[in-house]
Order: sequence, then structure tokens, then C-alpha cells
Amino acid sequence: MLLSLARHRGFTLIEVMITVAIISILTLVALPSYRDYVVRANRSAAASYLQEVANLQERNFLDERSYATSMLDLGATVPSQVEQNYTVTTVADNAATPPSYTVSAAPKSNQAGDDDCGTLTLNSQGQQGYAAGATRCWN
Repeated sequence: MLLSLARHRGFTLIEVMITVAIISILTLVALPSYRDYVVRANRSAAASYLQEVANLQERNFLDERSYATSMLDLGATVPSQVEQNYTVTTVADNAATPPSYTVSAAPKSNQAGDDDCGTLTLNSQGQQGYAAGATRCWN
């Protein structure tokens, strides 16, 4: 009787565990970088939209000789990406000399917890604001 020793092909438990460990390490490195990228992309969309609202305010000032006191008065529609992550408001002081406005984007939901820049602001003089100690918020 001849016994044939068939060679089994497959992965050993050690090989599978090494593969799982490598994938885990790559995931631990990649996920924070990806999350940071998403936060920066959302902030960039909000900053861009604030500049668009500032343009609408200036157009409104040319047409009406006053700044709009709300987003509704401007007829502005907040894009869905911005609306999901920020609350956009505008405040106007038409009694001041010269009249002025400030447009703000306050982070909400996950953006609020992960974004060091906090509330982004843009006023009628073109001054950009963000949380103290934060850097590169409008880039």
C-alpha cells in the first residue's frame, strides 16, 4: 500500500495574521490623513461660499444702497456640501458709517469636532477671521 502525501496548498495562520497586522497598520495611518483631507475640503468649500455671499452683499449694496440683513434677503442658496457641515449667516449694520456686514460659517456635526479653525468670518472690509491659534484656515 502506497501512501501518498498530498501537499496542501493554502495560507498558514501566521501568514494570515501578518497580513491582518499590515492592513491594520496601513488603516491606522491612512484614516486620519483621509479625515484631515475631508475636513480641509469642507472648510475650503465654506470659505469659497463665504466669498460668494460677500459678492452678493456687495451687489445688493449697489442695487439697494444697503446690505442685506439675512441670507433670505440675499436670495442665497447654501450648497449641500456647505450646509451639511456649516451654518452660514450674515449680519449687516446699515446704520454704521460706512455700512458694514459680516458673513459667518460656523462648523457643525463632525466638522465642529475636527476643525481647529472654528467659525470662519468675512467682513465688508475683506478681513478674514477664524479661531485664535489656528493657521492656514483660508488657504
